[in-house]
Amino acid sequence: MALAHSLGFPRIGRDRELKKAQEAFWKGELNEAGLRDVGRELRKVHWDLQKNAGIDLLPVGDFAWYDQVLSHSLMFGVIPERFRPHDGKATLQTLFSMARGVSNACCSDGQAQEMTKWFDTNYHYLVPEFSADQHFQLGWEQLFEETEEARALGHNVKPVILGPLTYLWLGKTKDADFDKLDLLDRLLPLYGQIFARLAALGVEWVQIDEPILVLDLPQDWKNAFERAYNQIQRDPLKKLLATYFGGLEENLGLAANLPVDGLHIDLVRAPDQYPTILDRLPAYKVLSLGVVNGRNVWRCDLQNALATLRHAHERLGDRLWVAPSCSLLHSPVDPGREDQLDAEMKSWLAFARQKYEEVAVLAQTVSEPQALRA
Repeated sequence: MALAHSLGFPRIGRDRELKKAQEAFWKGELNEAGLRDVGRELRKVHWDLQKNAGIDLLPVGDFAWYDQVLSHSLMFGVIPERFRPHDGKATLQTLFSMARGVSNACCSDGQAQEMTKWFDTNYHYLVPEFSADQHFQLGWEQLFEETEEARALGHNVKPVILGPLTYLWLGKTKDADFDKLDLLDRLLPLYGQIFARLAALGVEWVQIDEPILVLDLPQDWKNAFERAYNQIQRDPLKKLLATYFGGLEENLGLAANLPVDGLHIDLVRAPDQYPTILDRLPAYKVLSLGVVNGRNVWRCDLQNALATLRHAHERLGDRLWVAPSCSLLHSPVDPGREDQLDAEMKSWLAFARQKYEEVAVLAQTVSEPQALRA
């Protein structure tokens, strides 16, 4: 049977609970413990919602207090000197200072980090700042704490992290004559540490997001992918390489042959890549097909998606996974709150909750045709 999985869930909450709690924290109306309680309750609700929809493998690490790239910067110790705590231990206050700046900084420059668009979406991320003498070290426990949290609730989880090449690509250098790709060999050991710690927590699969594989990459970056993943393959855990926001195009052969255990592709943005990837994928790999649109609010054409999935299932069997095209970060949670819409309009909508129901129905129907309902 095909496996239904999630690449990520919208973190803001059905009623924008996270945003409201953040603003209360910034105004001094909510302390850090209260803010963390809101985050913990949101994660519990979102994991339960996905599991109840029929998702087999749930994401951990998709929750962020501001944005996912900033979370990785703290995890890797990439904190500009102007925000670095005296004791070296980052806090939520450190995170929000990096995002919003500080007006009472002890140094002369408390300016927030640069913000730019997350690929071609309307979401944004804080651009990591790299220096030629950049030192990486694990310094933010959020991923591991939330993994323990989810497993304690009885969930089968797949931690989600940004891949090393995408993280470096998204950053900027402070020195004009410095090539940030030179930092790769310093960054890679942290991935080994992360995977080892997750394995010790009982994790089997990890999702490594490398969306830059849908871009037109310079040759030295393509070569770096091969070097990086040949090293990463020696680390613990089964690894799903996730690509989205487009087709692999000239990078299809590269992505298909990287030494990982599975590959996710976006068949909403780039359906034409399906036949080629099916022929090029090594026989041992899982193929995750993103057939439900993760970036709109409309219901999926289930019959059309099912035709592709049935063909894939004939070739792949249990190596077929079903998912949205990308994380549902960009989606509202549930149209039930849209009380200004008429019933017919609501019937056309699929927010995060409905999209995961679609994913689960499609995965089940591949093996059990009678499960698909009109």
